[in-house]
Amino acid sequence: MALLAPGGCARLNMPRTAHVRQRLTPFATLSPAEGQAVDWVKATSIFFEQDSRPIMLFDGVCNLCNGGVRFVRENDRNRGIRFEALQSDAGKKLLRRSGRAPDDISSVVLVEKDRSYIKSEAVLKIMEYIDLPFPQLALFLQFVPLFVRDFLYDNVANNRYTIFGRSESCEI
Repeated sequence: MALLAPGGCARLNMPRTAHVRQRLTPFATLSPAEGQAVDWVKATSIFFEQDSRPIMLFDGVCNLCNGGVRFVRENDRNRGIRFEALQSDAGKKLLRRSGRAPDDISSVVLVEKDRSYIKSEAVLKIMEYIDLPFPQLALFLQFVPLFVRDFLYDNVANNRYTIFGRSESCEI
């Protein structure tokens, strides 16, 4: 039914129909819906389904970090540790699993199936996985208070590019 509105225009009056709710089924989601939290342990459990070895996350462009990875590889005869750059997609997911921001490259992180270690705790835990005499050295260094170990770790980490430089790409 059309009614003549002021100014000579016709206005169409339609009877209201019931509100139709559209259902959208997403094909895939990259981020959670607003208000929902992601269980990053569950979301990254695939990394430990076939291989239970821990994963060492490291800064892929840091020369000190790349040297550390080479050192661990050379002294890990049992191949007890896997490696992943912090900047990779997998690294970012594992950072979130560890309670850290996905763009936080300030620390080495060791991710085990049930726990994550950061800073000096990660270094000591990595030392436990590699060949002698490093597990014994790690045991000894655990007696140094955490705040002292992390203070020293942070000073090296904050100056690693200045002292050791950086590379254009990740070596592994």
